[in-house]
Amino acid sequence: MPDGTGMMGRAMRIFITGTAGFIGFHLARRLIADGHEVFGYDGLTPYYDPELKKDRLALLEATGRYRGRIAMLEDKAALADAIGECRPEIVVHLAAQAGVRYSLDNPQAYIDSNIVGTFNLLEIVRAAPPRHLLIASTSSVYGDAERTPFAETDRCDFPISIYAATKKSCEAISHSYAHLFDVPTTCFRFFTVYGPWGRPDMALFKFVRAIRKGEPIDVYGEGKMRRDFTYIDDLVEGLARLLAVPPEKGKPLEAPGVEDSLSPVAPWRVVNIGGGNPAGLMDFIAAVEQALGRKAEKNMLPRQMGDVVETFASPALLRALTGFAPSTDLAVGVKAFVDWYTERYADG
Repeated sequence: MPDGTGMMGRAMRIFITGTAGFIGFHLARRLIADGHEVFGYDGLTPYYDPELKKDRLALLEATGRYRGRIAMLEDKAALADAIGECRPEIVVHLAAQAGVRYSLDNPQAYIDSNIVGTFNLLEIVRAAPPRHLLIASTSSVYGDAERTPFAETDRCDFPISIYAATKKSCEAISHSYAHLFDVPTTCFRFFTVYGPWGRPDMALFKFVRAIRKGEPIDVYGEGKMRRDFTYIDDLVEGLARLLAVPPEKGKPLEAPGVEDSLSPVAPWRVVNIGGGNPAGLMDFIAAVEQALGRKAEKNMLPRQMGDVVETFASPALLRALTGFAPSTDLAVGVKAFVDWYTERYADG
């Protein structure tokens, strides 16, 4: 659109939790470029390198059109004060304790951040509901589902990690608030997001770092797992478009061959953001090797507890709602990450 505000038609006040994080940073930068007023909230936790988070925030602050607050989701007073200052028309809740494997070591962090933090946010916004509340979920909620692709209306009652269980809990709690307090809410499920400025605990970051140093990489599940990899720009595009599509109670989407996940009793919907094109882990590693021009020494290991064998999104609902579905080729996305990593970590 000529005013640069994307599909929403005008500049809006948008509150984003987790703006120092990988996805929050990219979304905030996109929305600022579209002309929106962005207010961020982040705890700068030490789960991974805080300097990487600070550098992301510095880029947002350099735009001159970003305001933010450093505080934890568990600090309800600070969160309420920040939201009150922003007076958001849209709230995007991305902040969370991430990572399936870390949830085996520190499950309390997931209860505190994901469940208590989300509850605090819901309690605050119920008093003055935004036009649209969007909450990050994950493909992990599908567990080891046998039916593919994963559709939003599939049962998700058997999570196999604490991380997935907390995210499924957030979906359920947000549905209750949407019903009780008429808060238009979309929960969106991510599928293995990757790209520049990515998280150091993710496989791509670890693979590139190890291969560049001539060190072996750990390949879990004997390399037989498959993931529906989603490039960060595709994810942000899908999210930016979803902002403009708040669910309305009693008004399901009418599109041939597409089953809407709209709640029958609330303005609440869940949407996959994935391309529906899963790749094998060994194909992913081959793309990394090609981008680096080096072969990896592979340490083949069994599947870890909490890991699912495959993720496979149905993008039908996202496409019907927004006219978009992720499509960036894996080799293109991996090369973009490698180029960013090589520039940032030139000395190794």
